[in-house]
Amino acid sequence: MFKRILRIAIIALVLLVLVVVVGGIVGFNFLRENGIKQYFATMKPPAATVSTTVARPSSWTPGVEAIGTVRAVRGVDLTVETTGIVKDILFHANQKVADNAVLLQLDAGVERADLDAQKAQAALDQTSLARALELTKRGVGSDSTLDTARAAASASASQVTKLQAVLDQKQLTAPFGGTVGIPKIDIGQYLAPGTAVVTLQDLETMRVDFSVPEQQLPLLKIGQTIRLGLGTGDMPFAGAIRGIDPKIDPSSRLVNIRAEVANPDGKLTPGQFVQVRVELPEEQNVLALPQTALTTSLYGDYIFVVQQAKPAEAQPAKPEEKPAAAATDKPADAKPAVEAKPATDAAKPADKAAADQAKPAAEGEKPALVLSQVFVKPGRRNDGMVEIVEGLKAGDEVVTAGQNRLFNGMSVKVDNTIDPTKSANKQAAQQ
Repeated sequence: MFKRILRIAIIALVLLVLVVVVGGIVGFNFLRENGIKQYFATMKPPAATVSTTVARPSSWTPGVEAIGTVRAVRGVDLTVETTGIVKDILFHANQKVADNAVLLQLDAGVERADLDAQKAQAALDQTSLARALELTKRGVGSDSTLDTARAAASASASQVTKLQAVLDQKQLTAPFGGTVGIPKIDIGQYLAPGTAVVTLQDLETMRVDFSVPEQQLPLLKIGQTIRLGLGTGDMPFAGAIRGIDPKIDPSSRLVNIRAEVANPDGKLTPGQFVQVRVELPEEQNVLALPQTALTTSLYGDYIFVVQQAKPAEAQPAKPEEKPAAAATDKPADAKPAVEAKPATDAAKPADKAAADQAKPAAEGEKPALVLSQVFVKPGRRNDGMVEIVEGLKAGDEVVTAGQNRLFNGMSVKVDNTIDPTKSANKQAAQQ
């Protein structure tokens, strides 16, 4: 009997231990999961580092932008006027030649011989004319003989002039000073009239032809300043409008514009593609931001404005504490008062500890910069800047980079040591 009771007691004890162990494990896991959930629910994401700029009213230079083609003010492909065999090439590629410089000589042996013979005949006819004049003065010569001699002398002189012009056609000369290109012929080659020999371009002054929509035509006038650039960056070349076509193309609704630009360094080349900007009168008090600050989405264009976070509101007192406070205000015997005193003394360390825990929490919320997503209406663009017509106020601090990983209400910290709106080379030079 005793052994049976002992066995039951042991089994009960083992079961009790198992229940305690299993309950402890289950309770531990439950508390751990609740703790993890509470931690992640109350955890704030780290503040993102952004660069910002402050919106301030500034001057704005509007303009009309277009794409143009560069041509030389004086440029031509030189050709020969007559047939012949190339005897001498008197230039080389990219040589600067003067006005009326001889560039090509064709074989002119036959033409030169004909000219010499005609010059001898002209001299003879001139001598006959002088003799006829002398005889006429003496009265022994007839007028018809004098007229015949005068006509022969005039015809011989005209023939000399003609043969001299034919001989000059055997030479190719530069009609103006400029830079010649690569020769397109070789010595000994037979040339026919109209054969291209070389291109001649005056690179000192260039003209730019471009077109603008008819809506922008009233903004343009003769003499207006333009800027040229070879890409999307700087526009170092300056010029002026020299001509505006009085007719608008009815098929494209574009009007042709021609401008002239000085090219002393020879950086512009005929046929080159350039970006053109016609500068309009300057405007004041325009709010503009770097184009990197503007984000475009299906819902519209928006920016992120950095603002001070609102301070956390004080938590109201719990209703359960009011009766306890009221009970302490009621009069009581000395003994209960004495008994309550240790309780209040024991509560003081707890309040102090709670205050100490709240103090670091309050200090941790000090860097209070948050983002506010603001939808804006953009306007004109120029030189990496965009005009903001609506939605932006002067003095707003706007994020200029990193918008793809930001969201409304997010905590941020500002670091403007690197400006993404400028190139790395410029920033290195400034440092």
